[in-house]
Amino acid sequence: MIAFISWYFIVSMLGWLTFPLAYFLFPALADRGYTLSRAAGLLIWGYVFWLLASLGIAQNDMGGILLALALLIGLSAWVIVNQKSSIVNFLRSNLPLLLTTEILFFIAFAFMAFVRSANPELYSTEKPMELAFINGILRSPTFPPQDPWLSGYAISYYYFGYVMTAMLARVSDIPGSMAHNLMTALIFALGAIGSYGILYNLLSKTDHRPQTVDDTVHRPSSAVHGLAFLAPLFLLLMGNFGALLEILHQRGLFWAQNPATGEYSSRFWLWLDMRELSEVPALPFHWPPLDRYLWWWRSSRIIQDYNMIGAWTGDVIDEFPFFSFLLGDLHPHVLAIPFSLLAIAAAMNLFFGGFRGTINLLGAKQHINLPGFLFSALVIGGLAFLNTWDILVAAALIVGSYVFWRAAEDGWNWLRLEDALRLGLPLGAVSILMYFPFYLGFSSQAGGILPNFMYPTRGVHLWVMWGTLLIPIFAYLIYLWRGEKIPLNWKIGFSLGLGFTILLLLFTLSLGLIGSLVEKDFVTGFLQSQGMTAAQFIGATTLRRLTYIGSLATLLAVLIPALAFLFPKSSTIPFGHDVDGGPQTEIVHRPPSTVYQFVLLLLALGAILVLVPEFVYLRDQFFYRINTVFKFYYQAWMLWSLAAAFGVSVLLQNLRGATNTIFRVLIGLVIFSGLLFPVFGVVTKTNSFKPFGGFTLDDFDRIIRENPDEAAAVEFLRTVPDGIIAEAVGGGYSAYGRISMFTGLQTVLGWTGHEAQWRGSYAPQGSRLDDITNLYATTRWEDAQVIIEKYNIRYVYIGSLERTSMPVSEEKFQIHLKPIFQQGITVIYEVP
Repeated sequence: MIAFISWYFIVSMLGWLTFPLAYFLFPALADRGYTLSRAAGLLIWGYVFWLLASLGIAQNDMGGILLALALLIGLSAWVIVNQKSSIVNFLRSNLPLLLTTEILFFIAFAFMAFVRSANPELYSTEKPMELAFINGILRSPTFPPQDPWLSGYAISYYYFGYVMTAMLARVSDIPGSMAHNLMTALIFALGAIGSYGILYNLLSKTDHRPQTVDDTVHRPSSAVHGLAFLAPLFLLLMGNFGALLEILHQRGLFWAQNPATGEYSSRFWLWLDMRELSEVPALPFHWPPLDRYLWWWRSSRIIQDYNMIGAWTGDVIDEFPFFSFLLGDLHPHVLAIPFSLLAIAAAMNLFFGGFRGTINLLGAKQHINLPGFLFSALVIGGLAFLNTWDILVAAALIVGSYVFWRAAEDGWNWLRLEDALRLGLPLGAVSILMYFPFYLGFSSQAGGILPNFMYPTRGVHLWVMWGTLLIPIFAYLIYLWRGEKIPLNWKIGFSLGLGFTILLLLFTLSLGLIGSLVEKDFVTGFLQSQGMTAAQFIGATTLRRLTYIGSLATLLAVLIPALAFLFPKSSTIPFGHDVDGGPQTEIVHRPPSTVYQFVLLLLALGAILVLVPEFVYLRDQFFYRINTVFKFYYQAWMLWSLAAAFGVSVLLQNLRGATNTIFRVLIGLVIFSGLLFPVFGVVTKTNSFKPFGGFTLDDFDRIIRENPDEAAAVEFLRTVPDGIIAEAVGGGYSAYGRISMFTGLQTVLGWTGHEAQWRGSYAPQGSRLDDITNLYATTRWEDAQVIIEKYNIRYVYIGSLERTSMPVSEEKFQIHLKPIFQQGITVIYEVP
């Protein structure tokens, strides 16, 4: 409880200290950045601290953290000196917004902290990896931080979010195992107020309540305050239709019993093809609670991919935010949520002219002020450091918003392409330069792009995954079309939508052709494994894509209208002369820059993200589209959830009569279906809020309870001087690497497969796995001494896992090394 309260006050104070700076940076937003000030403060504070520590100007300690905070406070103080009266006037005039934001933040933070306290385990999935990073950063004297699972190396991963977590852990004086769960709750809360603020700002642009003379910023009506809650609802709480299908399956719907054999069968569930749901449910059929083991996991693995001989390739990850929070993994895609929202807010501010000004970069004039340019670069670069996949989406959104703002100012012509390049290229360069120390030590498993011939998504799977967002999105598009709020430009919509799809298809074919020439043996072997010639493969995959055309049709049904509305018909200056009668070389369109266009930009970009994995995917160690779908879908959920929330808000305000009634019933059913996952998921994961070891935010309490000897050893190692520790080595998703995970000490080797993923190969590991096994197993001290000296090992740990996973010849250690800890069967030896 004390840790929760301390984090609440630390982050709240950070937001208040940062608000003057946010007020200065977001002049075009109704909330002036108040709802995003906590995320902005954490980003700037974390960046300054990381940069100072990376450059050797500060140490990775409390002094360095406070120095970075002082610099942030200095920036806000400068703004206060120059804009004190307007800031005070804004705060006095927007008390409802301030109170709503503070209450929402506290409730969201408390809710997720309570959920995590009922299920605080950090031993499953990739939580051990995340905890190892947090404790490794806490233990590192300087940056780049040491990799706790590969001695002698720095972390090769996008670790910025773990730096922020470690900062808050150090300031609040709590262990990493507690900070992990608190950070999960904090990200949820920052996502709640960030998404609330984005929808609030969007709706305020559609609210036409008259202003008073002394208003410096438009104050939206009370309806806007209420409707803005739809954003965190759709982004953070809503699930897909997976839980609804689980309920119907468990109840036995669409299953029929053969009277002769007594066996059950179902054409529907076999056709749906969602792994466990194709199997007969447990008898007797019954309503919730849902009790199939790991039922909630299937909702994040909706899409099923098969090769051309019908073999299942493995799970395709299609997570959505609440699944991530329910799972409890503090992975980069989760850590990036509030900062992705910050990027969306920066793009929205730019879209509405908030960064208005000019700067000259290498002789090229930019229609953006310097603070806006630098902040955009900070956000884009920060997202690359948080979750590298997000950089392209954030950059596309910010540059796209700039182009649309310029079009509203100067019309559509070829100069807009020049605007995109003039901003995009230097913005990308500066964003990389600002985080350059990170790139010096970063390597990746990514090995190019592969064509996706045989894995088109089935339409039914797409709708199970996205239906809770697609239904409100289509309702909104129909409203725009029928209500003629924006004049459609079908020519542009079809040209751009179909053109982009055709380009993707041609790119896929080109990759296949190039691959057949460059990697001929690989392609030949692959075709043989499918039992096909190249011509047969192309024909079979084309037929499969046509059979699964529902997914492509759905995505084009979103993308084409979104583009048609995004580039509406508008006044055109006839080719050949301009408004003054002089020569004109281009047709110029001057559409108004509206809030609808920004939402449509989110909608179109989200559709592109879902569409891309239908044709290409990233080449990695998995060799299928598991990670590409995962990363692209997750970002698309953020964009589409905001668009859906805005669409529902607009329709609730504007529909009348029977149409309004039908829509409210429909959207009520959609929201009810989407909330089935969080409701039953929380009940399942928390054991109906009856945790086995009591409520706690620190998973280390479980170690104390289950293995007190090892817990005592870990607590002892937290107090010893830094040094490399030897412990049992093994694969991922296991207990291996547990001592380095809890202490932050570097071990010779942790999870072997994950280290290979982070570094692109197994080469850096060398013979470490065999060496550590020999270290424990050999009876010869001379052999053990060579290994100890090779890896500069200071501590040798022998616990229950070491004794059960390999032969341990302890006598050599007893003779030549000093035991510095011993309790039960757990012993720690120190090398002199």
